Amino acid sequence: MLKKRAWTLLVASALLGASFAAWPQTSSSGTASSSTSGTVPEDRLVDKYTPLAGSESNSKSLVTGLRDGTDVKLTSGATTTTIDPPTGKMGWGNVNIALALAQASLKQQGITNPTPDQLKAALNGGTITNASGQTVQMSGVLQMRADGKGWGEIAQSLGFKLGEVMRSAKADNAGTQRGASKPERVAGVERPERPDKPERPEKPERPMKPERPGR
Repeated sequence: MLKKRAWTLLVASALLGASFAAWPQTSSSGTASSSTSGTVPEDRLVDKYTPLAGSESNSKSLVTGLRDGTDVKLTSGATTTTIDPPTGKMGWGNVNIALALAQASLKQQGITNPTPDQLKAALNGGTITNASGQTVQMSGVLQMRADGKGWGEIAQSLGFKLGEVMRSAKADNAGTQRGASKPERVAGVERPERPDKPERPEKPERPMKPERPGR
């Protein structure tokens, strides 16, 4: 009986240890840690917003800066523009929404390839000259977020619906990734026509047998 009880306790301890081993390890901040955590969403966002930022290096600085709440450095030629995010650290989803709204607000003014200063105004607020040559005051999506507004409220104040902006940004990104259109399908080689069979020569008529003389 004692041996059976000891065996039961041993099995229970092994199962309990296995369950703790399977639980994801957490960092000191209380979040699950992973050797690849963050790399996939960061790479996707950098690729997605490279056209907006003007270069891959600018996009990386933009994405990581908004994520970590650190200064963003955008270069254009010999000029460097610094953006100090007023929002502090943000999750990847919030970074994506902020950049999608900034992109939409610039497109609304006819600007699809913004300068670093125009992008800074779209994010932090400031004046820009739109495609029509008019001076426009931008509220700044990050500044409105720092003031306590929700993303839906920010989108509405810009004249958008948040869902439509995110769907549009996703579609634009899909089109960019596809790149050139698929090559047209090469038409199959036509099969040569089958030659007509030669006509069979007619059989010669069978000669008639001579009549047999009468008996």
